[in-house]
Amino acid sequence: MYAVITTGGKQYKVSPGDVVRVESLDAKKGDTVELNQVFMIADGDKVSVGKPTLASAKVTAEVVEEGRGEKLLIFKHRRRKGFRKTNGHRQNYTAIKVKEIKA
Repeated sequence: MYAVITTGGKQYKVSPGDVVRVESLDAKKGDTVELNQVFMIADGDKVSVGKPTLASAKVTAEVVEEGRGEKLLIFKHRRRKGFRKTNGHRQNYTAIKVKEIKA
């Protein structure tokens, strides 16, 4: 069984027991979160697809950790002008462990 959910403007394919890094959520470690924007649920041959979301479906997950991702380097350069600029960015994330999927 798996579901396709959206959070933080991104879509994720999740199954019970999966640990997924999503965009930062307002929850602390150990909290339970419910994700209501479920696009699709597949259970064997039975597939339910929403238009655009399934109304009664939800995914329950537990917050495992909060942290910051790897540093990404941003380098800007203008040819022949001597302009060089380096910048760095680390995105916050929340790691969640999927407990159950309700259709």
